Amino acid sequence: MKGVAFFSGGKDGLYALHLAEKGGIEVPYLLALKTTIGLSPHWENLKALKTLAKAMGRKLLAFDMADGSEVLAEFIGSLGVDYLIAGDVLLKDHLKWVELLSEKAGVKPLEPLWRRDTKELAEEILRTGFEYAIIAVKKEKLGKEWLGYTFRSVDDLERFLENNPGIDPIGEFGEFHTVVLASPLFEERFALEVLSTEESERYYWIRFRLVRE
Repeated sequence: MKGVAFFSGGKDGLYALHLAEKGGIEVPYLLALKTTIGLSPHWENLKALKTLAKAMGRKLLAFDMADGSEVLAEFIGSLGVDYLIAGDVLLKDHLKWVELLSEKAGVKPLEPLWRRDTKELAEEILRTGFEYAIIAVKKEKLGKEWLGYTFRSVDDLERFLENNPGIDPIGEFGEFHTVVLASPLFEERFALEVLSTEESERYYWIRFRLVRE
């Protein structure tokens, strides 16, 4: 069985990929989307995503959502895979979109994180060997001083939540976005090198590159 995984470089999608592979699904393709609903800090750092994909030995595919979901479904269907893997946890509208997209593409949706307790999930991700850093914060939820904050252990998570008690532990509601620096999916460890701090309508975010430690 093979799958293609939605890929932003963030912890949720990569942990979903990790669980899919533990379940026996080969995932040779990573799919990055250029959105049409405003600036994406992930897409703006596409070069860093290419670095991660190379470290994992996966083929990185890119799709512009300006072409529409119907064309995306055709594209996914052309890959010869059995599953579309995503890292949704609580956002039902996105889950429904993934399910509809999968149906049109002729593949099965796989959402291994769905309905998990987000604090337990964040702890599990860290204990599994994932490390990740914040690359964007929603302006009305977090200050830009949290850009670059790195989660390497459950202690880092606890410290973050103590300072931000109203924020979901995995940022499921868009409070923050991340990039993975270490994981069981690749041998290298990366450090985050901030190139600039930017501001959009919704986010404070950073341009960065990933440097092997």
